[in-house]
Amino acid sequence: MKIAYFDCNSGISGDMTLGALIDLGVPLDYLNTALRSLGVDGLRLSVAEVRRRGFRGKMITVHDNEHHHSHGEHHNHGEHHHSEHHHGHHEHNQHHEHAEHYAHRGLTEILWMIRGSELTVGAKETAELIFRNIAAAEAEVHGCDVERVHFHEVGAIDSIADIVGVAVGFDYLGIEQYAASPVPTGTGTITIAHGRCSVPAPATARLLTGIPLAESSLPYELTTPTGAAILSSLVTRYGALPSMSIDRIGYGAGGRDMAEQANVLRIILGDSLHPSSEQATPTGVWLIETNLDDITGEVIGYVQEQLWSLVPPPLDVWTTAIGMKKQRTGVQLSVLCRVESRETVEKLLLLETPTLGLRCREVERVVLQRENATVETPFGELKVKRAQLPDGTTRTTAEYESAKNVARKNGVPIREIYDWLAKNGK
Repeated sequence: MKIAYFDCNSGISGDMTLGALIDLGVPLDYLNTALRSLGVDGLRLSVAEVRRRGFRGKMITVHDNEHHHSHGEHHNHGEHHHSEHHHGHHEHNQHHEHAEHYAHRGLTEILWMIRGSELTVGAKETAELIFRNIAAAEAEVHGCDVERVHFHEVGAIDSIADIVGVAVGFDYLGIEQYAASPVPTGTGTITIAHGRCSVPAPATARLLTGIPLAESSLPYELTTPTGAAILSSLVTRYGALPSMSIDRIGYGAGGRDMAEQANVLRIILGDSLHPSSEQATPTGVWLIETNLDDITGEVIGYVQEQLWSLVPPPLDVWTTAIGMKKQRTGVQLSVLCRVESRETVEKLLLLETPTLGLRCREVERVVLQRENATVETPFGELKVKRAQLPDGTTRTTAEYESAKNVARKNGVPIREIYDWLAKNGK
């Protein structure tokens, strides 16, 4: 299994990730061809090799014809363009050529650009996932609906190029699994579209929920919203370098040459060793339950919708019909979530249901390694999930929404989609 390990000693940003991918061998022409299909006039990347505290790395510059270009008008963080006194170090300076005026796009427009492009299905899915996670974080921070989020920083065309480029690059390399070191955020304050705030920025902090952080006293914004979104969208394990055979190593450089340490992101690419021993990995999660006998089915459905809208969402939500005291029928509402989501889930259940208490216990969850994929069927493209079983074989199952859409499009019973996959899926 091909694995990519993010060594985030100096944090992570979109352009540093993209620079490391080019250093790993993703062709610049391939990226530019993909970016041109977004329909932005003159959108392209250029790359230069720079040194950061004696270490080499690739630094990216984004060009387009939407704006007047000017070098060096900002500092180093390519997502918070409104800061003239910015302590961030990654993506300003020689990274992007834009002046102060940017076209900012909403989620709907960005998704429309991605879906209408010539990107592969895998690259589109990754790009959409990253943008949706950023939108969910922004919506929670600002208290608005996801579809009404207006991207001030990551909606600028240079950050769109970073995110789409990263999705295209990982798809090109065929990465199946992602791991990362704990990530530092840095310290100090930055100025964004909404004013001055502490590091990490609000959306960055929300995206980093549940991700192990590394202590750092450096007075810079080490991890940007795009960097945090890449980790939260792709990485499934954090810690030391996993058991793997190293194939290549790529270095992506930030815009600032810090005095304290090399401002580079290292991505280590290779093959996972002993995959059979890592097929099922036990992880600790929380099971939160409550018994309800004085609530309507509509309210229970609403509570379930609210649970699934949390960021990050629970691992599972389900109901069980039960018999309670005094011969009353009831419903047991169960939520399985990660430890970082426990408090949020508990608060929602106590606020939205008439329960007077919850049962909470930590349980061990064994998870098969799996990946999202797309298969060609006689009915069209079908999104599936492939899981590796302990005996080395794989199990392929259809994503319900994709199967439903394919069935409707072809006017066939959905069972025909599942039957075909059962006979032909690998």
